[in-house]
Amino acid sequence: MTASASPSPQSSAVVADSHDLIRVQGARENNLKNISVDIPKRRLTVFTGVSGSGKSSLVFSTIAAESQRMINETYSAFLQGFMPSLARPDVDVLSGLTTAIIVDQERMGANARSTVGTATDANALLRILFSRLGQPHLGPPQAFSFNVASISGAGAVTMEKGGITVKERRSFTVTGGMCPRCEGMGTVNDIDLTQLYDDSKSLNEGALTIPGYTADGWGVRIFTGSGFLDADKPIREYTQKELRDFLYKEPVKVKVGDINMTYEGLVPKVQKSMLSKDREAMQPHIRAFVDRAVTFATCPDCGGTRLNEGARSSRIAGVNIAEACAMQISDLAAWVRTVDDPSVAPLLAALQHLFDSFTEIGLGYLSLDRPAGTLSGGEAQRTKLIRHLGSSLTDVTYVFDEPTIGLHPHDIQRMNELLLRLRDKGNTVLVVEHKPEMIAIADHVIDLGPGAGTAGGSVCFEGTLEGLRSSDTLTGRHLDYRARVKDTVRTPAGAMEIRGATAHNLQDVDVDIPLGVLVVITGVAGSGKSSLVHGSVPAAAGVVAIDQGGIRGSRRSNPATYTGLLEPIRKAFAKANGVKPALFSSNSEGACPNCNGAGVIFTDLGPMATVSTTCEVCEGKRFDASVLEFRLGGRDISEVLAMSVTDAVEFFGAGEARLPAAHGILLGLADVGLGYLSLGQPLSTLSGGERQRLKLATHLSEKGGIYVLDEPTTGLHLADVEQLLGLLDRLVDSGKSVIVVEHHQAVMAHADWIIDLGPGAGHDGGRIVFEGTPADLVSARSTLTGQHLAAYVGA
Repeated sequence: MTASASPSPQSSAVVADSHDLIRVQGARENNLKNISVDIPKRRLTVFTGVSGSGKSSLVFSTIAAESQRMINETYSAFLQGFMPSLARPDVDVLSGLTTAIIVDQERMGANARSTVGTATDANALLRILFSRLGQPHLGPPQAFSFNVASISGAGAVTMEKGGITVKERRSFTVTGGMCPRCEGMGTVNDIDLTQLYDDSKSLNEGALTIPGYTADGWGVRIFTGSGFLDADKPIREYTQKELRDFLYKEPVKVKVGDINMTYEGLVPKVQKSMLSKDREAMQPHIRAFVDRAVTFATCPDCGGTRLNEGARSSRIAGVNIAEACAMQISDLAAWVRTVDDPSVAPLLAALQHLFDSFTEIGLGYLSLDRPAGTLSGGEAQRTKLIRHLGSSLTDVTYVFDEPTIGLHPHDIQRMNELLLRLRDKGNTVLVVEHKPEMIAIADHVIDLGPGAGTAGGSVCFEGTLEGLRSSDTLTGRHLDYRARVKDTVRTPAGAMEIRGATAHNLQDVDVDIPLGVLVVITGVAGSGKSSLVHGSVPAAAGVVAIDQGGIRGSRRSNPATYTGLLEPIRKAFAKANGVKPALFSSNSEGACPNCNGAGVIFTDLGPMATVSTTCEVCEGKRFDASVLEFRLGGRDISEVLAMSVTDAVEFFGAGEARLPAAHGILLGLADVGLGYLSLGQPLSTLSGGERQRLKLATHLSEKGGIYVLDEPTTGLHLADVEQLLGLLDRLVDSGKSVIVVEHHQAVMAHADWIIDLGPGAGHDGGRIVFEGTPADLVSARSTLTGQHLAAYVGA
């Protein structure tokens, strides 16, 4: 081919280069109002807007979901049958999509066996290292795994060889690393039997005090109908055999009525149903029961390392695998560099890169044996980011959900650099974010709103940061908002003394936390803030602790069920109409028989996406038609659940439907800025910030003198933060003590007293570096927090 025949780059552009936009047209997912946006590729685009404005619906439920669905479609129907089926988002056109990698803030697997090491493959690599170099040599990598038990067996096997039946003796052994005493959990538990039952009562009188074990439920019926026990005899009068059968009997088949069931003792039954689950993933009432009934102690055999004696005996350069996993990762990285053996060079290089990535992303203070369920949302998100840091892939769309959660202003700088590095490699980076420091690095900003819920779902602004600043949107107006340091602070009404706190990395901390005022505890990520508050503030009566744990909810749960609001409403409906309260539950007797109270019918199409259609019988109202004839204050139950919180406050506040019990809960929801939510909206459709505030509202109704809040600004827009400050002020003014663990400078500036931990993270932290008023912290500028707060308030 001659040179003149090929088009020169100057004369005509290559068609492939014209696809430099992700085009979204007619998006209607959740509350999006038929919106269309063009997102530039290979740029960093930040999506802003109040909590609930539709940011996640656009980024996660539309763009990322469609990208994942299209990738799944490239696999065979057989493989797709094993994958989660994803429905096509409600959108007219999506073009220019690239492979999406989602780094969300979902907490890491709440499995009691999952640690930072197992979740990041670090343990898998270390096990191989110890199986190759460890002395004495134990065996394959599984000999160092606390999830594999050592077992052996022998017996005869029968097989046919050349038409003759031959018997041979076979034996096998599996060498695992699991501690036999605690079964690789690191802790052993003891059950307080007095919390399981009241021994002065019989089973028929309701002796069992375990949540869910009601006298007429199957949990109790299997004991009363098993034939092993006398259901009318008080438990304290049981013979030794009856008590053993009641508490510890091995599983055995029994017939209760006409049903075949498996009977087993109460203690193993409770252990399987409740204690094998992670505490963080439990419902609040079950968690409270487990905390009462079970005492956890470090396993005496393995010392909490989860490993058996064999796995702990094999060492490299004097260090065993348990000690390596207990090291702070920044120290472990230094130790790996001292191991020099050419036979495992690629393995050592992979470990070094992994541990350096931890340090680089600001998680060098973690250790590999830290349970994954104890990581905060921000830590979990950064841990997931680690595997993408050294990736050579380009032209990928990275989707982040508030990567600054749990980060001190000092750490946000680091996160910004990482995101810019991902972009500069030629990737499209989409970030849902509220913090001005991160919005500042955006190449392109898309602002959604103007409000939340039904008042949101529209694009208010698209363009540059400067354009957003001068636009008259809620985000634009608040972008340069700075809370001022208060001129006068409240006087404490006493102090809570903490002496010799040593939880996690705290270094024998003594501190007096003032009461009756707004106290903010701050410091860089990993400096020991949560350890100080949750480890040292006594969980006594009068202390209401609200942690960062996300609330889990199916599409059957909604704000009314989660807050306990539905209970008084159901009773009021039942009383007004002279019928049973169960009729007014779409999960019980009042459910529409066609859709079982779900409001939609699901059609399973095998490997294709499951199709959901609104139920034709109840028209999505979830209730049986006969239930909707009963009214309270002129409204039926489905109309009440369709009300917004604001309307419901008015409805239950006065007149025929006046209901003080419901009104109090509704005022709490309105207080935290959730007035626009409808009472029956499925929890699965709420954004992260909305869930955080829903949780806050639930706890506000609890009776307590001291409120402990862990990062309440998570997921909140700058405008919502102002409302939160007003709420905290009202709490303090009503005579409560409020202790807040927080990084947001607006909350720091608003405090009456600041306790700053540091100076660094992990073993470089755990000390009090400042105590005093925000004004003193700003003028001293002696800590990282002080320097950032001074810059924030423009001092």
